[in-house]
Amino acid sequence: VIPVCKMNPMCYVSYRTHRIDKWNQLKNIDFMKYLNELSYQVIGCAMEVYKNLGPGLFETVYEKALIHELTLAGIPVKSQVVVEVNYKGMNLSEGLRLDLLVDNQLVVELKSVEELKPVHHKQLLTYLKLMDKRLGLLINFNVADLMSGIKRIAN
Repeated sequence: VIPVCKMNPMCYVSYRTHRIDKWNQLKNIDFMKYLNELSYQVIGCAMEVYKNLGPGLFETVYEKALIHELTLAGIPVKSQVVVEVNYKGMNLSEGLRLDLLVDNQLVVELKSVEELKPVHHKQLLTYLKLMDKRLGLLINFNVADLMSGIKRIAN
């Protein structure tokens, strides 16, 4: 067998395959950088909402305010996005909605509760899996310090 790779003489994979793999790795790194930057922007908008409204309001109030803040920042956002659930050919999507989908990439689940429970983390992780998304934010506005109420969850 003759080596075909210019990058490594011991490799029998084509140079083109190496280039494609390298390109996919770079695209993935760039995409994760983009997701990180997007999540920081969303957190900044959430902090602005919290600064103006404070804790103790209903989740829907924070949702509308955050949508407004994201729109002012020029960040595309959809609210109450239906999550498709198929179980053995049957559609079970009725009533299952995630709070915000930012730029069709970042799932944001909002809460206004005393404390985040493990079920809230699992709910967001399930949404990420069902929507085939990589990163989500769980934001609890009912806290003394908003940063302690923000959790990043990766799929």
